[in-house]
Amino acid sequence: MANISSNLKYLRKKKGLTQQQFADTLDIKRSLVGAYEEDRAEPKYELLKKFAEFYELSMDELINDRIDDKWKPKPKGDPANIRVLSISVDSQDRENIELVPVKASAGYLNGYGDPEYISELPKFHLPMFRQGTYRAFEIKGDSMLPLQSGTVVVGEYLSNWNELKPGDTYVVISKSDGIVYKRIGNKFKENKALKLISDNPVYEPYSIAGEDVLEIWKAKAYISTDFPDPAPEPTLETLTTMVSQMQKSISNLDRNKS
Repeated sequence: MANISSNLKYLRKKKGLTQQQFADTLDIKRSLVGAYEEDRAEPKYELLKKFAEFYELSMDELINDRIDDKWKPKPKGDPANIRVLSISVDSQDRENIELVPVKASAGYLNGYGDPEYISELPKFHLPMFRQGTYRAFEIKGDSMLPLQSGTVVVGEYLSNWNELKPGDTYVVISKSDGIVYKRIGNKFKENKALKLISDNPVYEPYSIAGEDVLEIWKAKAYISTDFPDPAPEPTLETLTTMVSQMQKSISNLDRNKS
């Protein structure tokens, strides 16, 4: 919820309201408005919903977008452009990290926008992730070795798909391919295919249609019960190769100095 404070301040001023006028309209204390706008406190989930309705925004836009003079709302008429993110919070109104196990992956495609479905998923917290919205996905298969099947990838919600960075890894949820953890091969464009690349060279890259994509989560951490094997001791062959490469590098440096 890093953008909440600046968004609330901007939107209030855009409507020409004082903090007191806004507080009276929403039936809350003026001191709370100041605390929210100065990022000294975070509004509870139900109050966030009221703020979003008042400004005729989606929860996704209010929480995740940076709203300023350059910001443009997502088109409301085209369902393909409406991305509604459902979250759950704990008793202290902190966002949970919901876990989507493999056995729940099929149901997630239908329930990802349903607050009731999201609230029933297993949930936890990680102290290093206090800002932003996170979700954890159990991956299946060996296409992203060395990460083993059963590894849980924790991703941060990406509301603006134009921020996709080719070469980085993401959890991509799509109608055609379900939940996959892959490396992205190109920038996102709504009318073009999104290239997905496996770290395991046995698997060929492939593409999915941009309009099929439902959610994208940027990989931030992983949880695994499989520990990496120790690095093998160098053999005479590998040592010879290393020395040869060093000699070539030194020769190239000398050549460049000449």
